[in-house]
Amino acid sequence: MKVPVSWLKDYVEINVGAEELANLLTMSGSKVEGIEKPGEDISNVVVGKIISIEKHPNADKLLVTTMDVGNGVIQVITGAQNVSAGDYVPVALNGSTLAGGLKIKKTKLRGVESNGMLCSIQELGLSKNEYPDADEDGIFILGKKQEPVYTCKGNVNDKGEDEDRDKGKDKDKDEEKFTPGQDIKEVLGLDDTIIEFEITPNRPDCLSVLGIAREASAVLGCKLRKPEIVLKEEEEDASKYAAVEIEAPDLCPRYAARIIKDIKVEPSPEWMQRRLRAAGVRPINNIVDVTNYVMLELCQPLHAFDLEFIEGRKIIVRRARSGEIIRTLDGQERKLDDSMLVIADAEKPVAVAGVMGGENSEIYDNTKIMLLESANFNGVSVRLTAKKLGMRTEASSRFEKRLDAENVVTAINRAARLIEEIGAGKVCKGIIDCFPGKKEERTIKLRPEKINALLGTVIDTRDMISMLESLEFKVDRSDMTIKIPPFRQDVERDADIAEEIARLYDYNRIKPTLLEGKALSIGKKTRKQKIEDLIKYAMMSCGLSEIYTYSFLSPKVFDRMRIPPESDLRKAVVISNPLGEDYSIMRTTTIPAMLGVISRNYNRDVKDSKLFEMSYIYLPRELPLENLPEEKPVLTIGMYGGVDFYDLKGVVEELLARLRVKDYKFIPEKGNPVFHPGRTARLVIAGSEAGVIGEIHPDVAEEFEVPGRTYIGTIDIIPLVDNAEVTVEYKPLPRFPSVDRDIAVLVDEKITAAELEKVIKKNGGKLLEEVELFDVYRGKQIPDGMKSMAYSLRFRAEDRTLTDEEVKGIMDKIINGLKEAFNARLRE
Repeated sequence: MKVPVSWLKDYVEINVGAEELANLLTMSGSKVEGIEKPGEDISNVVVGKIISIEKHPNADKLLVTTMDVGNGVIQVITGAQNVSAGDYVPVALNGSTLAGGLKIKKTKLRGVESNGMLCSIQELGLSKNEYPDADEDGIFILGKKQEPVYTCKGNVNDKGEDEDRDKGKDKDKDEEKFTPGQDIKEVLGLDDTIIEFEITPNRPDCLSVLGIAREASAVLGCKLRKPEIVLKEEEEDASKYAAVEIEAPDLCPRYAARIIKDIKVEPSPEWMQRRLRAAGVRPINNIVDVTNYVMLELCQPLHAFDLEFIEGRKIIVRRARSGEIIRTLDGQERKLDDSMLVIADAEKPVAVAGVMGGENSEIYDNTKIMLLESANFNGVSVRLTAKKLGMRTEASSRFEKRLDAENVVTAINRAARLIEEIGAGKVCKGIIDCFPGKKEERTIKLRPEKINALLGTVIDTRDMISMLESLEFKVDRSDMTIKIPPFRQDVERDADIAEEIARLYDYNRIKPTLLEGKALSIGKKTRKQKIEDLIKYAMMSCGLSEIYTYSFLSPKVFDRMRIPPESDLRKAVVISNPLGEDYSIMRTTTIPAMLGVISRNYNRDVKDSKLFEMSYIYLPRELPLENLPEEKPVLTIGMYGGVDFYDLKGVVEELLARLRVKDYKFIPEKGNPVFHPGRTARLVIAGSEAGVIGEIHPDVAEEFEVPGRTYIGTIDIIPLVDNAEVTVEYKPLPRFPSVDRDIAVLVDEKITAAELEKVIKKNGGKLLEEVELFDVYRGKQIPDGMKSMAYSLRFRAEDRTLTDEEVKGIMDKIINGLKEAFNARLRE
């Protein structure tokens, strides 16, 4: 928010420079973004009156002007064709400086002397946005209107100052008289200093000049002077002209209206225009400017209706009816629903509450009587409505921050006072004020000892009270009860009071102290976090790179993955405000995201890649919607290029070995539609299914544009955590040598290595230390439908050296066990 220092000085005596004031306000919590001095570069530029104009004797496109510049008459040559005798214009005299540091000196143009330069708006550092009537390619004519005066539309703050262009009728206005020789910076307000603030959402009271003035008075120790509001008012009572009814008090705690008669739409006074421009708002006309002025001054948006267009002369604040249509001031038709609040008359909505007015009740230049609205709306409702309709405005951006309902009448009276002051209309007696949502005064106890203990300070109680009172908190010294002002809805507890005191006391005065080591707990990672770290280390040590993907998916991915319509994977949590259809549901599987990353790499000529991601899937609960979905942690592995199923299986086995998970097995899987039916396995840990690994189905690979031999694994992290053995058990080195034997057996093609190993271990007993498959062979010497599987076996006893006879007995038992279980026979 931009605040002109000159405006600020109306309410508080400022006895320091702008830079020091900005620093004090920043240190007290009102962060200053920057300081602007619009006329800092400009010097020796004055108002000049054109006495006469003659053509240049030696140049067809140049004019020779005679100028009255206050202390004499000078001759200035210009190439602009938009000037006339009697015009008041900015004149840069000999030795002057313009915006950007451009220096002007006396010179001769085609043999004729020129003692300065006539200035355009650009040369003064101004723009068409600030002075839309100025000629963009010509000289800036002071006080001359070159375009129609715009009409005032209903909600002057809801669309901003630009909404009123291109409507209305021409009005001839006398040029404002200036004094030749006046400093142009004084005339145009360029001698002001403007401070720009970044206001946090919890302090809407500081989105106003008065709010910043209150902060300034507190840090400077000066008295705050609030604007005086004294109304003349006409004899006729406002209640005779209109009535107000609030049907939705939960969304509109307060609604006040005043009736203004004999409206005259014309330009606002120059002093008001200067202040609005300095605050970043372009002046439009007196009605628009007054309401914008009050919004900036008091942070209360206002809205004006032509009362002649209000059917039944009654304002009804109600919820919109589903499907109801309103054409707003920007010319767009808006379809409403019953979650939105509207301002309506007896027949139709005339405004979207807190957002924008309707065209059907706007004010034109021939309006004779208007209803001026000042209301307080539910901030959440305004924000959601503005978002649904895609029309965030100056008004909605303020209402959504929870404005002070007590400020409603102050603001409407201030606007009425300004309308009277500038002669824009006559104010009827009284206010139509509906206030069903009036809240009780909030109080809190002042506890000086607790505040000093919290801040580490020794601040006197009287100083604390003085600081709070400077911010308009009222303190009852008898029982130390603080009455919280209604504009400070952010203050709720002792810590908030301590913050108010600390920021005025000055944080730099609070001595830093070290924490004392009393009853402090040592932070450390949980078991789950430690195991997750081990999983990441295991993946990276296997050569995999970590990736991160979005948790959002498109519902279309299920079709691309060949997921059946009845699958639980399709029961996804739908996002209420998605970025688009491609990100409209929370994912129930991480496979599409991994395939998307692989596809991008593969299609950018990355020949091979090994990736992993530790993330979550989101599973809806069967309980009501307010219950959040289950967030299930998942490890996803993806690889392609020079790898096969056994590379993926090897990575998973290495992970299980690192975590010391012992009770696991791989089971062939043929029914998963995402994977190849002959190259997929389920991972079972401790009897429960924990994941799936395998080659992506060719149809799925084609859909996602990934290589035909792409391998994906998804493993639930919770079973890994539950079955991991973090504690390391060390055994002494063996005292006795091992005995190694190899065995190769012929078995049916359908028999898996895991099934054979289980029988070997069962018959090998305690003396069998290790089993390792080292060869699988299919060839000419092997019968059809059979395969040869060769294992290396290691035997060892802890208390003795094994004899050949002992080992031979165990080997015979193993061979017999394989023969009985699988009809296996030794390969010769």
